[in-house]
Amino acid sequence: MDIKTNEIFWNANMEEVKSGFIEREKEYKCIICEKEFEKGRIYEVRSALYEAKKAIEMHIEDSHGSVLNYLLGMNSTFLGVSDIQKEVISLISEGLSDKEVAEKMGVAQSTVRNHKYKLREKEKQARIFLTMMDLLAENTNRKINKLDKEVICDAHKTATILDDRFNITDKEKMETIKNYMDENGALKSYPAKAKKKVIVLEEIVRNFSKGKIYSEKEINRILKRIYSDYASLRRALIEYGYVERTNDCKSYWVKE
Repeated sequence: MDIKTNEIFWNANMEEVKSGFIEREKEYKCIICEKEFEKGRIYEVRSALYEAKKAIEMHIEDSHGSVLNYLLGMNSTFLGVSDIQKEVISLISEGLSDKEVAEKMGVAQSTVRNHKYKLREKEKQARIFLTMMDLLAENTNRKINKLDKEVICDAHKTATILDDRFNITDKEKMETIKNYMDENGALKSYPAKAKKKVIVLEEIVRNFSKGKIYSEKEINRILKRIYSDYASLRRALIEYGYVERTNDCKSYWVKE
């Protein structure tokens, strides 16, 4: 059974996250939507032809905006900064002065200065922390997510809430999918416990293609093949951050 324990996003190094893609032997791969661009191929982008590396750079810009803006749109828990601090970073990235940032936020310049001081402290802490974890991995030849016989899985990067429900191992995933889903990917029963819901929802969302817009009718038709109470599945996919929809509920898509 193919159990996905980590998104490539979480395994990317700092330079790969900054660029928005990873380079492999035969292709470049977007760490946001995981779209691949094969080396040696020519791609048509914006009515012109480009080699793979340039094409994926343009794909990231066209499909996801800047990497910084994408990161700022993530759950604050993943970033380790508050929503207010995210706003400060966003405004600074627009080239605004401290005075202009203060005016936009409706606060005093001293407040902006205080936020910048705290962000600088977080930056120093993050650099030291990453160095410490790298040294730990080198000294033990083992990453922190490795247990004796299991691997702690990463939460999906679009999770709306990050808590103990996402403290899941590869073994727990395998056992839950085996117990709650048949060989055709249909639910035998819908789990009552939140952690098991997270696991089956992650498996269910694989039935949808990233980048595709679905109508509610299409979403319901696919989910109905998986479980009779398809409305509960649809609500849960949205609640846990796997799927997004428009306010009028006419369009749905897999969150990236």
